Amino acid sequence: MTLKELKDTSDEGLRILIVGAGIGGLTAAIALRQQGHHVEVRLSSFRCLSLLSPGTKCEICKKLFERSRFANEVGAAIHLSPNANGVLQRLGFDATKFGAVEAEQLREYKPSGEPVHIAELKKAAGMWRHLQRWLLVHRAHFHEGLKAFAQAPGRGHPAILHTATKVTDIDPHAATVTLEDGTVITGDVLIGADGVHSLTRTKLPVNHSPFSSGKNAFRFLITRQQALDDPDTNSVAQDFGAVDMWDSSDRRVVIYPCDNNNLLNFVCIHPDSMTTIDAGGDSYNQQIGKDTLLEVFKDFSPQVKKLLEKADPATLKLWPLLDMETLPEWVHGKLAVLGDAAHPFLPYRASGGAMAIEDAVSLAVMLPRGVEKGDVEERLKVYQIARHGRATTIQQMTRESAQLISMEKAMAMVGYIYGHDEFDHSAQVLRKYLWSKNPHMYWRQPIVFGPMPGPRQDWMGNDRALKSVESTFMTASIKFKTSRTLLQNLFPNDRYSFTSPSTVARASFSQTTLNGMDWLGGGGYRHIGLYIHGVQYKKENGEVLKGTYMPILFENLADPIVSGREELGMPKLYTAIDVHERRSSYRLQTSWQGAVWGHFEFEDLEDQDPGADKGTIGGEDDDGILVYRYIPKVGRDTKGEAEAEYPVFVPHAQESKVVPSEVTRLRRTKNAKVEISGLGWDALPTLHHVVERLAEIPIDEVIDAKITEGRGVPDVSSAQRIE
Repeated sequence: MTLKELKDTSDEGLRILIVGAGIGGLTAAIALRQQGHHVEVRLSSFRCLSLLSPGTKCEICKKLFERSRFANEVGAAIHLSPNANGVLQRLGFDATKFGAVEAEQLREYKPSGEPVHIAELKKAAGMWRHLQRWLLVHRAHFHEGLKAFAQAPGRGHPAILHTATKVTDIDPHAATVTLEDGTVITGDVLIGADGVHSLTRTKLPVNHSPFSSGKNAFRFLITRQQALDDPDTNSVAQDFGAVDMWDSSDRRVVIYPCDNNNLLNFVCIHPDSMTTIDAGGDSYNQQIGKDTLLEVFKDFSPQVKKLLEKADPATLKLWPLLDMETLPEWVHGKLAVLGDAAHPFLPYRASGGAMAIEDAVSLAVMLPRGVEKGDVEERLKVYQIARHGRATTIQQMTRESAQLISMEKAMAMVGYIYGHDEFDHSAQVLRKYLWSKNPHMYWRQPIVFGPMPGPRQDWMGNDRALKSVESTFMTASIKFKTSRTLLQNLFPNDRYSFTSPSTVARASFSQTTLNGMDWLGGGGYRHIGLYIHGVQYKKENGEVLKGTYMPILFENLADPIVSGREELGMPKLYTAIDVHERRSSYRLQTSWQGAVWGHFEFEDLEDQDPGADKGTIGGEDDDGILVYRYIPKVGRDTKGEAEAEYPVFVPHAQESKVVPSEVTRLRRTKNAKVEISGLGWDALPTLHHVVERLAEIPIDEVIDAKITEGRGVPDVSSAQRIE
């Protein structure tokens, strides 16, 4: 079954109990309610940090026990990095409605104030898809927005938020939650989102306690106007969306805006030996004297010290930066932990809240509508598979970022962390898990028929050398920007990757009509394929081949399909391709047995110089076409085993030498569109699993649309096995 069909099989939904109403817990509530489940969120128990005897609550704890810490948090803003904001947008949550500010500049300085590096974040926004703006938001405003969104009418059952009583115990096997008043609540799934001092984490087979990272941080907010009114600090506040950072070997001051650019948020990191955390207080909201703040950063520039002097002592907070050993397991029975409960982060690379958000949406992907209660425990294990490696890798990156690192290393981190879409990633992990449930499935690329006479040999086995020089072609292609994560799910293995770390990928739907083909008695045929640009294949010896990857090619004639699959390893399937051409328009539709699944339209075509065409599908950096060959073994006792499985490469340079091609006409337009519908199994019984995946590909922006005509059709005889 496909992921979409899994969501549509039942409306009953699971009862999901979430312990913890922070960013991760509320995001999980939103994502899971949208999957059709019944979600209840309860505040976690407050674990006393004092040295009183077990079971005794100090006066501070008694007060805090009745309220969420977010309701009182005044000195906290966070980054919504592109990877986090992207998945929130896909849930329908727009943080800009709650005062979020787009990050436009990152300015780094030495403690003396000397500039080190200025990055224009908004100009680099082309690296991220349109959903993935880098935002800066006040944590309390963001939290209130999530809480309202989780409980509001809309898709799925509104989540229920309980705040009157706290959770004191859970049973991961029975999926029960015990409240302070003794009430026991039973669900189908338990999610622990109760932060770094997690109660739910204690129920895992191996539990680790948080410890000091060796750093503390001051936090506070001032109004932007305060900085603007002071000529000594005016320059820091003039530019909207600017993130400023003064960095020494052991101390760091970070300032960035939030609340519609009305407030400036300060995070001032320093060795914990310079300040003291009150073990009997709330570790997230400890008061601290301003004199201590100024003493810690006394060696920084006069401008920084002037900014720090503007802190209001009443709202200045001290925050311990905690770390924890890696948990080997995040799940136990029907319990899964997420966010800081699973992996507390240091405040570097904007990843603490982001990883909690990614954890939340991953759980929702693993628990789609219609999932059986008996499958919950296995699905939670799949969630861990999807998230554990990425989260712990980024956790280590944040530790390294506490020190001064090279720009090259920093950019590599940025690409890994922000260039990711957890919806698409987790969907692929679940898809592979579902496939693995039946290890005896026939795994085939579309290559099942035996060899036959074709374009490279005649019925006697003789070569057809240079027989297609006078054959003609007309190619209609639409090149567009789309999601890298979604497209890389179509790669057959990890040796295929994108050459760029950008979340923006480029792909084309390209349709060609061939005529005058001698091996078809002078006739022709049509084909249409998906071409993914900017792809590289890394061979076992380390050599890298760059090209355009083609996961599927549809053709409307059986003969070239069989020939291309058997002799070249091309991933070909049948579809009907109908073309309607007029003077300035070109329309085509694809169908199977009358069921139309694709519409491709070119309007307002204008002739251009034929010499302006580059002649390849991918462009300047495209050295050829990459495909993957798979042929199953024959025999009932060999299901799931491959007879042949390896990558194939078609180099453009060699192909052009076999049969040179000449472009005789070129037309372009800015008015082109693509519409693809997956239909259903009954309409497309042999194509639905392919067409549905094509329909999922978002077209963010059409880059180029053109019709190219010419003569000379290479026979693809230069196709070669890579390994």
